[in-house]
Amino acid sequence: MELINIDCLGKPLRLEGSMAGWQQLFWGESLVSVIDASADNEGKKTHAFELSVQTASQATPSIEPPLPQKIQITLETDLSWQPFSIHYRLLKNEVLLTEGSRDTKDIERQVPLKPVKAKKPFSIIGLASLGFKLLKSAKIIKVVLAGASIAAYSWLFSFQFAIALIACLVFHEYGHIRAMKYFGMKTKGIYLIPFMGGLALSDEKINTRWQDVVISIMGPTFGLFMSIISLILYWVTGNIFFAGLAAFNALLNLFNLLPILPLDGGHILKSISFSMNSVAGLVACVLGAAIGIYISYTLGLALLGFLLLIGSAEIIFEWKTRHQSHLLPLDRYGQLFSTLWYFVTVGLFIAIIWYFAGTGDSMLGLPLKILQS
Repeated sequence: MELINIDCLGKPLRLEGSMAGWQQLFWGESLVSVIDASADNEGKKTHAFELSVQTASQATPSIEPPLPQKIQITLETDLSWQPFSIHYRLLKNEVLLTEGSRDTKDIERQVPLKPVKAKKPFSIIGLASLGFKLLKSAKIIKVVLAGASIAAYSWLFSFQFAIALIACLVFHEYGHIRAMKYFGMKTKGIYLIPFMGGLALSDEKINTRWQDVVISIMGPTFGLFMSIISLILYWVTGNIFFAGLAAFNALLNLFNLLPILPLDGGHILKSISFSMNSVAGLVACVLGAAIGIYISYTLGLALLGFLLLIGSAEIIFEWKTRHQSHLLPLDRYGQLFSTLWYFVTVGLFIAIIWYFAGTGDSMLGLPLKILQS
């Protein structure tokens, strides 16, 4: 990830690094200093390189050729990963040019450097891909996809249920949109995909695990608000429609919280577990997954327990590659808060499903039967 990007003698001086311990320093497009990966990935580091500039002789500039002058550039850093902070000092021939510091908020706001992509030869697949991107950028495609989704769900269920399902999907995706805007990201809106749900799109990339957690969990959180509001409306009016909306919306969002990529739950738990920088963190992740699976089977939620097992195993197997990511990890507070937020949200969805299953209505009990299958 990009740790520092400052001006140095008219060119950007960019420091990139990761929790694996490696650091690379670029002056413009030139790589000028490298620190290899090691277990010593924090603390004070020093990058130094020389620049040669041509200076004309002040005595007889028209006769004597330009003389080379050596300039020693030194970048001193003091880095901490969790919580993230980096202090730096830039020196020219041991004279201080600038100094400063950066924290997590600075990383969140920065725009990642996009590498120049090589030109690809003409192909039919490439042309089709370009056509799809152009079509996707048009507003008309949103209307077409929404109409197709309503028609598809109406064919499977009923028109009324299709409208309710679309409302659940839009409210869920709007949660993602709100989170993206909170982080200052430009959004492209919501796209409804028949039989696959919805997508909240943005052209911008995230820089931190905290952004990944918040953007991912805000969809289910908005879905939880919708189920709670529907539950209250059911209590007030006694209308079975609101009961069905609350129960099936809870089931829809609960599945989205499963720890399986690319679902929201997969992004959340992956960001939490990959931010744990010790064997103790991995052990805690394994124990947490085991407890969740045990509780699921104890409550008779066989399907939920099985999918938790598959998703947790996938995340644990990828844990060794966590340092290769460009995303800034969560600090200890962020890990605990994200874990609590995730499990409280999951627990409330299960509670809503369980409540309606206890009403005796066979249709309202269907979500619980699906989880027990």
